Amino acid sequence: MNRKRNIWISVLAALLSGALVYGLFQIQQLQLQRQELVAVVVPKRFIAAGVTLMAGDLAYRYVPKAAYDNGMLLDVATAAGMETIVPLGTQEPILGWKIDRFHLLPGSGESTFQIPRDYVRSISNGIRAGDKVVLYLSGEGEGSGRLFNQAVTVASVKSSGNIEIDNMEDPNLLSLADGDKEKMYASRREANGMIDYINLNLTEGQWLEIDGYCKDGSHKLVIAFSPESLNVADETKEDQP
Repeated sequence: MNRKRNIWISVLAALLSGALVYGLFQIQQLQLQRQELVAVVVPKRFIAAGVTLMAGDLAYRYVPKAAYDNGMLLDVATAAGMETIVPLGTQEPILGWKIDRFHLLPGSGESTFQIPRDYVRSISNGIRAGDKVVLYLSGEGEGSGRLFNQAVTVASVKSSGNIEIDNMEDPNLLSLADGDKEKMYASRREANGMIDYINLNLTEGQWLEIDGYCKDGSHKLVIAFSPESLNVADETKEDQP
């Protein structure tokens, strides 16, 4: 009896030892896998081009270290407040070149067009470079209607002397000469003055449509400030692992 009991004890001890070794092996494998993964910033949903990213739109996703690209963003705070240059897919690692903060320049497929004064019926007060605006058509004896489904970006606003409206305390041109993009951008955003000319970033098709409606004087543009300009990313580290 004692011999059989000793055999069973030996068998159980061997099984327990094997289970312990296997468990330690699995833990080591998990640790190695975690060490070989990188947390990158991804959008939680599909985001179209020209949208300002908010921290709530972003999350982290682990990708294998071998698949990591140096252009992938690692911090939500880096992407929050930036504007998408191209559409972003759900859970797609965000590459730095796909977003930009200084979006006053025309995007892909766009050019900057100065809208002739006689094409414009009214412009909302307070519109500044970098704002999003909505364009409406107003015709004599015809109902008004929205021209494009999406808002467009204001490249610059100018005075009656065709001089860009600027922040007198911190002129944009001085910031440009110093190569300080942060100050240059802030100057353009904080500019103050009466708007007589407005420059918009438009595709060729959008400009031709505006010109087709307005060049004979039968229609004029109403340029309205868009609430999209107020999108501010005030969250930073949400969903960080």
